[in-house]
Amino acid sequence: MEFLALFVSLPTKQSAGRMRIWRALRALGCATLRDGVYLLPESAEHAAALAQIAEDVRAVQGKADLYRLGGRDELQQAEIVALFDRGPEYARLLAAIADTDAADAKVLRVLRRELTAIAAIDYFSGEARRQAEAALAALEAAASGEPSAKAGVIRRLASADFSGRTWATRKSLWVDRMASAWLIRRFIDRKAKFLWLDNPKKCPKAALGFDFDGAAFTHVGGRVTFEVLAASFGLDSDPAIARIAAIVHCLDVGGVPVAEAAGIEAVLAGARAAAPNDDKLLTEASRLFDNLYQNYRQENSHE
Repeated sequence: MEFLALFVSLPTKQSAGRMRIWRALRALGCATLRDGVYLLPESAEHAAALAQIAEDVRAVQGKADLYRLGGRDELQQAEIVALFDRGPEYARLLAAIADTDAADAKVLRVLRRELTAIAAIDYFSGEARRQAEAALAALEAAASGEPSAKAGVIRRLASADFSGRTWATRKSLWVDRMASAWLIRRFIDRKAKFLWLDNPKKCPKAALGFDFDGAAFTHVGGRVTFEVLAASFGLDSDPAIARIAAIVHCLDVGGVPVAEAAGIEAVLAGARAAAPNDDKLLTEASRLFDNLYQNYRQENSHE
């Protein structure tokens, strides 16, 4: 893929013209390569729009030149694509959705317009957009009283029916499996025993599988296993659990960025490197998730 690059230089006295041109570039969803260089994926529509902006720049005694460029290699190409990341915008929208009452039809319409506007300039959309769309669709469905469309159904279960069970997942634990095992033992089945499987297809019939294809608990629609477990056992209404879920989702499948995620990932990676086996790893990871949970509970109590 190639990109159109508009090089712009404006006279310092043209504050009104500068603001008008900046707004036009922003409305198009241009990425900034460096000061005065704005990018869009190449298309006839984008070429015409940038050519018009170039004329506007010259009309206020500025200079503008339009070029075509691309990355030298895959890494540089990926760096250019990353400049178009809309994750922070989706994150702000997702926060607004979380704070909205489904009965407020006016706010719902505003949120829908905002999502449409972001999606229109999201040239490399991915998990963040899917998360925002799913969250808003769920809110709109709640307002209408109709169920939202799902790729699967999450049934509400009672933790009392799952006491003392054996739970099984793939060995060499990573974020979703670590967090899910912690959630199981901390909130669902305090007497849980765990099996770490070499081959999930050989999971014992008496064991409750999680986080693999065909497991009793695994990804449903856009939710990772931790989110599915939380929803299944009515834990997703706990704000502290919801915040941990956002981190797990971000680290497992990407999407809306979470400020703490990189730090949590580094700590868990260190724990995995140091642990001699998955039992020890779960013990170490559980300390982290316990502390996260207590911190988020404390923060929520002060709000």
